[in-house]
Amino acid sequence: MSTSIPILPLAALRRLIISFLLLSLITGILYPLLTYALGQGLFQAKANGSLINSDGKLRGSMLIGQAFSAPHYFWSRPSATANFANNGEASGGSNLAPSNPAFREAVAERIANVRAAHPDAKAPIPAELVTTSASGLDPHISLAAAEYQLTRVASQRHMTIEQLRATVKRYTEEPQWGIFGETRVNVLALNLALDQEHPIHPEPSTHQ
Repeated sequence: MSTSIPILPLAALRRLIISFLLLSLITGILYPLLTYALGQGLFQAKANGSLINSDGKLRGSMLIGQAFSAPHYFWSRPSATANFANNGEASGGSNLAPSNPAFREAVAERIANVRAAHPDAKAPIPAELVTTSASGLDPHISLAAAEYQLTRVASQRHMTIEQLRATVKRYTEEPQWGIFGETRVNVLALNLALDQEHPIHPEPSTHQ
């Protein structure tokens, strides 16, 4: 028994083609252009990646952390992204459980480094200074983590604690709409501001 493939009437086929072209125009061209225009018009900085420029140079993004180790900088949260720390193309954590010996060894090493850099600190070390996040890209630290580092950074930059605390406050972000997230400090923005306002001058040479 033979069967034949039904053939659409020409009018129905025309409607299908027109519908396809209209949907392609709306979803593939008009909608992307509308969202792009709204983003550039209303949220340009956020739509372009929340980039930070200083002295005419691109320094990074407000959304991606950077590793700082010099004593005159506030230190960010450690990162376990692949290849190198804070790799924006390889977001992820170490996936090591607290019971894993490698995890314990890494945390113990970070604790030792933090304590060595802050010999006079009496408060407990904030957890985010010695543990990585799930994304590995955290650009923020808590107020407690910033407070823990105040004495070191103030000493290196020849600032008073009060001066430095006031600068930290300027780069402190409150919870979204007062309810979502926690109070936090953007480390990159803060460090760039300190470089602008309280730069580190090299020691004068003693050689003739």
